[in-house]
Amino acid sequence: MDYNDGGGLGALIAFWLIIGPFLLLLALAGYIIGAWFLMKVFDKAGVQGRWRAWVPVYNSMVAAKLGDLSPWVMLGAMLIAGFLGQIPGIGWILSLVGLAAWVLAGWRIGAKLGKEWPLLLLWLIPGIGTLIWLGILAFGSSRWNPNITPSPWRNSFLKDTTVWQGIPVQPDQNVAQAGPGAGYPPAAPGYGAPAGYQPPAGYTPPPAPAAGYDAPPAPPAGYTPPPAPPAPAAPAAPPAGAEPPAPPAAEPPVAQPPAAEPPVAPPPVTEPPATEPPAGEPPATEPPATPPAPGTPRP
Repeated sequence: MDYNDGGGLGALIAFWLIIGPFLLLLALAGYIIGAWFLMKVFDKAGVQGRWRAWVPVYNSMVAAKLGDLSPWVMLGAMLIAGFLGQIPGIGWILSLVGLAAWVLAGWRIGAKLGKEWPLLLLWLIPGIGTLIWLGILAFGSSRWNPNITPSPWRNSFLKDTTVWQGIPVQPDQNVAQAGPGAGYPPAAPGYGAPAGYQPPAGYTPPPAPAAGYDAPPAPPAGYTPPPAPPAPAAPAAPPAGAEPPAPPAAEPPVAQPPAAEPPVAPPPVTEPPATEPPAGEPPATEPPATPPAPGTPRP
């Protein structure tokens, strides 16, 4: 009796019980990050309702419409990849159908955000390549521009002819049956088309010309209109080698004489005050002159 028959199966079950929750958490985290990036892209494209980016399968159909691809083609490609991809032998080929649909829509979405198709090569990185591509589109500085060259499949069954409320209609889409303005929110109530010019009340148009009015006669045969006046002649160019007259030499500025200063007046001479003799004293008298001696000549 062999007791090791269930040993390999038990080890495999134990392995998946350990690694399974870890892989589930990674898948859940990848879906949350991808849906968040896709929500940012939908905001740039003018999609109403952020919840559209969080619904599985439906968010891929909305992305297909933005990429000028029919959402029903995207849904069919995902179903083929999910179910028929399990067929042994050819299943791996059928599983590429869903990837091909996403490549077509992703190419158009990237072009409307100003990105070239080689950026799709990031999808070749397993696991995180698509997240890197969505992150570049979501947080890039480029704006949404749907007016690009038409898609190569515009006239095939791949083209988008559906109109969904809240999702802008792309220029590449055939909206002949949807009518103008389909896919956009309706106009505000009470808004009407602008009316043309209306004359004021009481306005009377001018009367028509009287019956028998003749247009001015045509000029006779052979009539030649008068010639146009000649254009004014351009001024003659100066002869070669002539030098322009030299400008007159500037005269030096005349110096202004210094302003004369007023003469300084001498200070007035002050005389000492005359002193009067004190009261009670007799005035000084001079002694009388002595007469000359007799016989002395006079001067």
